[in-house]
Amino acid sequence: MAQENKARKAHVLIVPYPAQGHINPMFQFGKRLVAKGVKVTLVTTVFLSKSSTFSDPTSSFDIQAISDGFDEGGYDQAGSADAYVRTFWSVGSKSLESLIKKLADSGHPVDALVYDGFLPWALDLAKQFGMLSAVFFTQLCAVNSVYYHVNRGLLQLPLPGTNVSLPGLPLLEVSELPSYVALYGSYPTWFDVLVNQFSNVDGADWVFFNIFYELEKEVVDWMSKFWKVMTVGPTLPSMYLDKRLENDEDYGINLFKPKTGICMSWLSGKPKGSVVYVSFGSMAEVDVEQMREVAWGLKGSNYYFLWVVRESEEAKLPKDFIEETWEKGLVVSWCPQLEVLSHESIGCFLTHCGLNSVIEALCLGVPMVTMPQWSDQSTNAKHVEDVWGFGVRARPDDEKGFVRREIVDHCIRELMEGEKGIEAKKNAIKWKNMAKEAIDEGGSSDKNIDQFVIELSNQVFQF
Repeated sequence: MAQENKARKAHVLIVPYPAQGHINPMFQFGKRLVAKGVKVTLVTTVFLSKSSTFSDPTSSFDIQAISDGFDEGGYDQAGSADAYVRTFWSVGSKSLESLIKKLADSGHPVDALVYDGFLPWALDLAKQFGMLSAVFFTQLCAVNSVYYHVNRGLLQLPLPGTNVSLPGLPLLEVSELPSYVALYGSYPTWFDVLVNQFSNVDGADWVFFNIFYELEKEVVDWMSKFWKVMTVGPTLPSMYLDKRLENDEDYGINLFKPKTGICMSWLSGKPKGSVVYVSFGSMAEVDVEQMREVAWGLKGSNYYFLWVVRESEEAKLPKDFIEETWEKGLVVSWCPQLEVLSHESIGCFLTHCGLNSVIEALCLGVPMVTMPQWSDQSTNAKHVEDVWGFGVRARPDDEKGFVRREIVDHCIRELMEGEKGIEAKKNAIKWKNMAKEAIDEGGSSDKNIDQFVIELSNQVFQF
């Protein structure tokens, strides 16, 4: 039996929540495992497998689909967050169970399950089938610490004060907490999903975080007291970091079709450090009035700008804005963000501050103007400005909660030409070098991935 085991590779099933910001980092982590001799299967949903483009240069990376209950339209078909979560949590569990059995029957039994923190029910399946388990968190440790404290009753809601002090974290104003906690009751379904990530986390064999140790070492050290924590990031394609994974030039999944040629051609005609790149990600829905303020703030700054506005958001742009700014700006529905951020013409990044965008900018040495919208983004923005020092926050007014055009203009100028911009650029380069060192051979994240592979192999192939 031991000889038969030795003849095959350890097999890891990776199960992300079906959204681009969750799939990308877990997919990249899987590529690292493949490069270290592990067989990996990525699980997506039936709808995404039909509607998205998946590509990977490694021949041993398999992709399988399970049902979320909405095979023809995914999340949009559900009609509400509550309907989607209830159905996916029920149907997805049964569908994943069937997949695990199918893989075993076909001679590819699963040895370990790496599952998204959003999907705690996956741990129950790992236990049921006697597999090793690792929960993968796609948000900052700081953010996860907040949700952990809420889950364990250590942070009472609604919050009684104006500040929150937690182990290993900077002092946080209520407005700097994740929106589901700061605005308690505002998004009950997603609040439950995020807090319930910690309902059974103590039963996982490993706890993975999509950061590198040096980025949040105080809170990582605190969490390591009660879980087997491993920081495994940054999870960017290898060509942007250590270049050890051949042909690893992009994430390998696109839920939106990027306007690659248009963007890169336009950027190539602009001077070094002269362009403001603007994107609010794949999910944030910006208010019409806020969209208008950003637009006129960009125009007022008089810098070149490349602005990603999803097709579903285009109608919110001010009338004639594109025509009036054609000499300075380019508006596209989607772009290859990594290629854009690594282009020498980019001077700063105006962003909603989703963690993937933050990590990408950090790894590529691009200073940020942060304009958080919801979820974990306010906590991320706090870290970008006050902890890591490579950006500025564009703060909303007190009356309506919108960031006004004058603030947008001011923040852009601060980073592009002011004293704060010089310091932010210096810190951005520092963190860029530290990120690369973390994933380089022998770096903190690379050591953790090696350790996981060794422990996995030892337990799977023990005599």
